[in-house]
Amino acid sequence: MAAARAGAAELGFAEEAPAWRLRSEQFPSKVGGRPAWLGEAGLPGPAELACALCGRPLAFVLQLYAPLPGRADAFHRALFLFCCRAPPCCAGLRVFRNQLPRKNDFYSYEPPSESPPPETGESVCLQLKSGAHLCRVCGCLGPKTCSRCHKAHYCSKEHQTLDWRLGHKLACTQSGEAPEEELDSMAKHESREDKIFQKFKTKIAQEPEQILRYGRGIAPIWISGENIPQEKDIPDCPCGARRLFEFQVMPQLLNYLKADRLGRSVDWGVLAVFTCAESCRQGTGYTEEFVWKQDVTDTP
Repeated sequence: MAAARAGAAELGFAEEAPAWRLRSEQFPSKVGGRPAWLGEAGLPGPAELACALCGRPLAFVLQLYAPLPGRADAFHRALFLFCCRAPPCCAGLRVFRNQLPRKNDFYSYEPPSESPPPETGESVCLQLKSGAHLCRVCGCLGPKTCSRCHKAHYCSKEHQTLDWRLGHKLACTQSGEAPEEELDSMAKHESREDKIFQKFKTKIAQEPEQILRYGRGIAPIWISGENIPQEKDIPDCPCGARRLFEFQVMPQLLNYLKADRLGRSVDWGVLAVFTCAESCRQGTGYTEEFVWKQDVTDTP
C-alpha cells in the first residue's frame, strides 16, 4: 500500500507488490489475502475473529503499519481490520492493534533488506516460531486439524470445508504444503461462489485509487451529516485512556462491489478506526480497538 501526504492526512493507495514485500519481516501495509501478523504472541483466536451476529469467520480487509515516533515500545506497530461479508451482517467489524519495541523476539534490530530474498523454493510458513499453526485459508490461528492427514490446520469448520472443496480432498495424503501463490489466492478468493467479494479483491489491484486516510488525532472526513459519533459514542480503552481517531477506510475501496448486484454486499460509506490515545500495551498480544461504521445516506 503506497502513501502520499495530503495536508495533515496521509493518503493510502492500493498497488501491486511482490509477494516477499508483503511478508511480516517487511512490516507491510496491505489489502486482502492473509494477514502478515506483527507479533507472533497472543494472536486473536477464532472466537475473536468470528462475527458476533452470524458466527462465521471474519474476512481480513487490510492492515496498516503505523509506528509511533518517540515511543520505544511502539517502534513497530500495526492495525488489522476484519469484517463479515455474509448477509445479513455484511460488515460486522473488528480491529486489532499490536506493537513491539525495536529489540524483540521476532525481528532483527536492523531494518529489513530492500533486496528480494533468494528464491529457495520454500512454501509459505503456516506455523509460528511458538509452534502455533495458522489456517490454510485465511492465515489466522488454526486450532482445528484435518482428521485425515493431520497436517492441514484451520480456524473454523467453514474454512476446512472450503479448503476440502477447493482441492485439499485430492492433495490430502500428499506431503508438503501448497505454494505461497496458491495459498494467497485462496485467501483472496475465500469462496468461488462469492462473486461480489471476488470482483472486489481482484479489481482493487487493477485500478488503484485512494482507499485510506491516516492522521492520528485529526478529525475524520464523514460522508454524510447523519450517524456521526459523539464523544460518548467512542468507548474508552480498557486501560482507562480515551480513544482517538487514527485512520479511515474510504468508500473507494468497496466501490468495486457495486459492479455485481447479486444480493447484498459488504457496504459502507466510511469506516473510522479509533485507537487508545496512550497506545497502551496490555501484555504482548493483540488489543482490540474500535470501529465506527457510517453508511451512505440516500438523498431524495
